Amino acid sequence: MLIIDVQLGMFNLSRPLYKSDSLLRNIQNLIQKARSENITIVYLQHCGRDKSPFKKGSPGWEIHPSIRPANNDYVIEKKYSDSFQDTPLEQTLKKLAINHLVICGLVTEGCVDTTIRRAYSLGYRIDSASDGHSTTDSDVLSAEQIVKHHNEIFKIFSEVKEAKDILFAAEQDTSHPAD
Repeated sequence: MLIIDVQLGMFNLSRPLYKSDSLLRNIQNLIQKARSENITIVYLQHCGRDKSPFKKGSPGWEIHPSIRPANNDYVIEKKYSDSFQDTPLEQTLKKLAINHLVICGLVTEGCVDTTIRRAYSLGYRIDSASDGHSTTDSDVLSAEQIVKHHNEIFKIFSEVKEAKDILFAAEQDTSHPAD
């Protein structure tokens, strides 16, 4: 399971995060289900530039306390929207023989979208939680429109399911959803 950029700075932006309370509850439920099945959880933590609310070591950089990593979880720092770019994520997944990912986090049209597309290109089977990612309003679209649109796009690269419907179990099928 990949949890992307659910950091305190995301909850203190000038535009509010869409459905932030239910987002956190859904991710908490996914974490609980994953832990009950001994599924590996990888947190991606964005490291922003000096004036960024996600500057490494700043309060906004911290992972949200309601989904705090456990001692046996992995935390991988990243500098780009692509969680694989210049990080040990792919090597970690290969070492652990993981080929099926559940992806959730922030923000929908940025790091979540980029990571889903890259994971698909690398051959991973993906479940994306339709209610496990979020964003803020843009100048063009509401956050709700962005989330709904991306859930349609994510169907190209993943199985899109509500968090409550995502199951964590060893599965034999390793094909892409579009295959």
